[in-house]
Amino acid sequence: MTSLSNARFALFGAALTAISYGLARFAFGLFVPPIRLDLGLTPYVIGIIGALPLISFLLATLIAPFAADRLGARYTAVLSGGFGVGGLALISLASDALSLGAGVFACGICTGLMMPALTAAMQALVKRTLHGRVSAVMNAGTSIGVAVAVPAALFMSGAWRFAYASFAVLAGIGAVAAWFYIPSVSPIMPANAAPPPPISKLQWSRLSGLSLFAFAMGFVSSAYWIFAPDLVVTLGALPPGSTGWLWLAVGIAGLGGAVVADLADRNNPPITHALMLMMLSASLALLAASPGQLVLAAFSALVFGLAYMSLTGLYLMTGIRLLPGRLSMGPVLPFMACALGQAAGSPVVGALVDAFGYADAFAALSAIGIAVAILSPLYPRSIEQEPAAETEEQDTGLQAAFDQQLQDAEGEPFRFEAGAAKNP
Repeated sequence: MTSLSNARFALFGAALTAISYGLARFAFGLFVPPIRLDLGLTPYVIGIIGALPLISFLLATLIAPFAADRLGARYTAVLSGGFGVGGLALISLASDALSLGAGVFACGICTGLMMPALTAAMQALVKRTLHGRVSAVMNAGTSIGVAVAVPAALFMSGAWRFAYASFAVLAGIGAVAAWFYIPSVSPIMPANAAPPPPISKLQWSRLSGLSLFAFAMGFVSSAYWIFAPDLVVTLGALPPGSTGWLWLAVGIAGLGGAVVADLADRNNPPITHALMLMMLSASLALLAASPGQLVLAAFSALVFGLAYMSLTGLYLMTGIRLLPGRLSMGPVLPFMACALGQAAGSPVVGALVDAFGYADAFAALSAIGIAVAILSPLYPRSIEQEPAAETEEQDTGLQAAFDQQLQDAEGEPFRFEAGAAKNP
């Protein structure tokens, strides 16, 4: 295995995230118009197919921590890449709804396995004081992958099979690179770090609240991820190739999501949640109101990308803070809830489009998002098991959240001492 520096590992992790999340999962909606036309699929069928990678993502997420522990980071990452290659290749060869569904299902497994593998590798290769920054860079890979899919849509709008075959080649290159650059290690826990305390009723209550908000956001956002390109082509009569500009705007704006989430942790998470969810809902309404105006459609995509990535970053931060010492569980639950919401929302949106049309379906989802945003004062904002003094200062931001993950016997954040054993 070739060793990577902290910065190079962050960039390499971002590249693998771009493939597994951006190309294998979120690029599908970009190619729905030509796929639906070539295979003769209805919006309802597309909605069901769009839910399949989310279901497989949930299943893979459940087993991913055990895979990373038993197989190690390298083999889990390579396994993820293998599912990505197979799924993307199947999509490129799809002849009907069944083969298309099998391809996107495999892509969801690829997505669910990758991040736990990268997290285990990060624990072995990256200084603990840099985990927050490296995680932020790797998470940005999703937006990068979404943006990378844009040239394929712009220049190969009528050749979606070739585009997906190209994505499969990229996934294969990523899998080979993972074999050489990802260490064959399991998640690492320092021997003198204290085990996490039992999860309290207060923590379960706040995790439940967080998961409900994440589910609702996933439900509402499913309309955009699966059907936004088809909306501007079908309702707005824009050429299929122009939909690439929407995903480019989503990818560019999404890069700012980590900054917004970090600022939210330093200020007021409930207010930020309300604002971002309102913005996400407004992006759906704006797209439905002006589907034939490319500039307005691209602006709605900018708003959606910033809001979506900010909300997922906020859920990640809150999940980490709610369960100190349980990094494999805290951020996973809200992400699973978000994916479950998208899986539930995709066929519902497809049915609404079949029954009422795109404009009314997107308006209905926008109204649901606004209603949930009004409930944001209930968003869980503290991990303290007992109320802390208002004057007590608390470190904020993603790195501070990671610093709380390991505790010593006194319940204080774990600190590595000089001469202590280091990660291999």
